[in-house]
Amino acid sequence: MEKNVTVGIKEGINADVVSLLVQTACKYDSTVYLKEGERRVNMKSIMGMMNMAAECGTEVTVIAEGSDEKEAVADIESVLKGN
Repeated sequence: MEKNVTVGIKEGINADVVSLLVQTACKYDSTVYLKEGERRVNMKSIMGMMNMAAECGTEVTVIAEGSDEKEAVADIESVLKGN
């Protein structure tokens, strides 16, 4: 499952947001990736996610594959939108 999401967090994806995104992704059994442009990183990897610096207003794609992919995408979308 793939979903395009516009980053709504004023600060963009910074270290604090990366930590929250990794924690959120790790709650799910599905494999979860975040894609921005040509970059695609495993959202369960703190090191990979530290390289993902997207500003507010940037469109990213959340990609999840697995038994709980819908829930994972919805939860991650909420974080990215700043909800």
